[in-house]
Amino acid sequence: MNILLDECVPARLGRSLLGHSVITVQRSGWAGIKNGDLLGLAEQEFDVFVTVDRKIAIEQDLTRFTLAIILLRAPTNRLEHIRPLAASLLEQLEHAPVGALTVIGS
Repeated sequence: MNILLDECVPARLGRSLLGHSVITVQRSGWAGIKNGDLLGLAEQEFDVFVTVDRKIAIEQDLTRFTLAIILLRAPTNRLEHIRPLAASLLEQLEHAPVGALTVIGS
């Protein structure tokens, strides 16, 4: 599965997603692109977009996009807070619905 990590998601999280192709927004050359345009680009190359942006579902009509969007909810976006969600993220990757938001964490 091809996974794109949003700018605010620690790149090192990708190491915890074994068996998947993981790339960051920065590495794709898409840093600074706004979410609507970013999701449009992402759906052409990726299956899943992983973010910590809690406003994404409010600001974007996710049903327009042909990729799954997963929101990681943690106290901060620091790796030590995000990494514990990796196991749940791996479980949800295969089942996350396209064009919808899946929330992991509290």
